[in-house]
Amino acid sequence: MRVYLDNCCINRPFDDQSQARVRLEAEAKLEIQQRIGNRKTELV
Repeated sequence: MRVYLDNCCINRPFDDQSQARVRLEAEAKLEIQQRIGNRKTELV
């Protein structure tokens, strides 16, 4: 699978995590980043 991450997505872990939606998006971004590191997903 190929994915594209925009700047908003890349910076999400650094945003205020007090909102559930922001926290979930940050967790999803970190999961995607881990998959890229494991070569299960390709960053384009």
